[in-house]
Amino acid sequence: MKQYSAKRSIQILAHILRQYGIDKIIISPGSRNAPLAVHFSEIDAFQCYSIVDERSAAFVGLGMSKATRKPVAITCTSGSAATNYYPAVVEAFYQNVPLLILTADRPVDFVDIFDGQTIRQKNLFQKHSNGDFELMEDDKDGAEDHNFETVKKAVELCFEKSGPVHINIPLAEPLYNLIDELPFFRIVEPTIQKKNYELPSNLIADWHTSKRILILSGTLAPNPELQTQLAQLVKNHTVVVLTEMTSNLAHEKFFGHIDRYITDFSEDDYRIYAPDLLITIGQNVVSKRVKQFLRKAKPPQEWHIDEQWQPDTYYSLTQKIETRPEIFFAQLLKSVNLEPRPFFNLWDVLKSKKDAKHLEYLKKAHYSDFYLFYQLSNHIPENYKIHFSNSSAIRYAQLFEFQQHDVYCNRGTSGIDGCTSTAMGFAMMEDEPTILITGDLSFFYDINGLWNQYIPPYTRIVIFNNGEGNIFKIIAGPSGTNALDEFIATQHHRNAELLAKNFGFDYTKVEEETSLARVLPNFFKPNPKPKILEVMTSECNNADVLKQYFVALK
Repeated sequence: MKQYSAKRSIQILAHILRQYGIDKIIISPGSRNAPLAVHFSEIDAFQCYSIVDERSAAFVGLGMSKATRKPVAITCTSGSAATNYYPAVVEAFYQNVPLLILTADRPVDFVDIFDGQTIRQKNLFQKHSNGDFELMEDDKDGAEDHNFETVKKAVELCFEKSGPVHINIPLAEPLYNLIDELPFFRIVEPTIQKKNYELPSNLIADWHTSKRILILSGTLAPNPELQTQLAQLVKNHTVVVLTEMTSNLAHEKFFGHIDRYITDFSEDDYRIYAPDLLITIGQNVVSKRVKQFLRKAKPPQEWHIDEQWQPDTYYSLTQKIETRPEIFFAQLLKSVNLEPRPFFNLWDVLKSKKDAKHLEYLKKAHYSDFYLFYQLSNHIPENYKIHFSNSSAIRYAQLFEFQQHDVYCNRGTSGIDGCTSTAMGFAMMEDEPTILITGDLSFFYDINGLWNQYIPPYTRIVIFNNGEGNIFKIIAGPSGTNALDEFIATQHHRNAELLAKNFGFDYTKVEEETSLARVLPNFFKPNPKPKILEVMTSECNNADVLKQYFVALK
């Protein structure tokens, strides 16, 4: 016999989530949120997942939402449990990933009287959410109408803003009163507003008078429609399109390795290659070099196209275009001429020169982090979705050919803290296999990302273990300090072998080039367990190899 929570607020919450198609619920253990756990897990329309560590659980939800492109609900007990959601909430906020955060709470009058697991949860995520709401307890006057409208508003905001929304839910004891039949609630009438966009005529005029048009794409979800539109724009060499791995845009006439092309730009180059019209799409850009280039280039016009964010990243923003890129370009393509511009040829000559030097350096590359990424770019099967951790991993990825894959990375805040959990959440939702490519510190930081019983057996993890946060020997600054090894790079001698065994992964370790060549082809073969490949590179001068690469490009 089914048993549902007798809490009216929880019944309303579940009813409205069903009405809007939010059917994935991540539940972390606790007593105060037991009514939610009991209720959601008994309703067939919901798929519930148990993740113990709330910090990891929220990132798992982030990964699930990235894969499904729908809101995912996460729920936890009161007190510090809710605060553990914060890193993933911030990431979701800056990536526009819809998360519905359901925090159970003590009754309102328990706050600040030193009752157990009671903190100031109302508006907890206010600075980094698109809305913070609190339900009323069932015995309060007007609670049912208030809760119905509050949940409806919160859910619609989650869809409209495509980001995190918080509902705090005070629950008085008893928590475990149950009923065996669901009550009837009225049908919800959605009121989500669709935004219309009309291309202004002055933008068409500005396009036609611009001789040097550069489109720069930051982080984007895979978007075949946008891909086709940008391909039309480069077909006749009308514009230059710069992309990154996280742009999920690939074409033979796109410029997909920004750092390869602009690494040694002089003051004259900043002027020569500068656009007079910069069009930016997507969100966070990985390359610091391109930020430096465009800030120095000071284009007279910049249009930024995004429904939610209008950041002045390059200090040149002149037009805030609040719509999706594919909507904007669909209208633009109907309205402008696509004549060739010499600006494309200027960049294309640069590309040919740098690509040749890149290939020449690869012939001499030896076993190192750099070499591993080169080999991975040649060995990962085409159907794999790739998640890169932050820090060194995503920077190495920028240099190689991963464009045939869907690529993801937590570039909202660019932290290492939830990369594994995010990738595992994504893998749980995908029929095609997912691979996480991660550095050692990022992996060890998020060990609980593997404390997850839902990881598919076709999931793969590659750890490049250089025994430290090697990024701090690559970037300028840290190497000049006495604190580098112990406190910044944080040198260590750990490996993942016992962790893999503990969490039920097959494990392989390689320490030199010949073993890597032998292991890589077999690593992707079917297996009853997910697999971890750990590539030990601490004896390599990884930072020097990468620095020599950029010298070789000059």
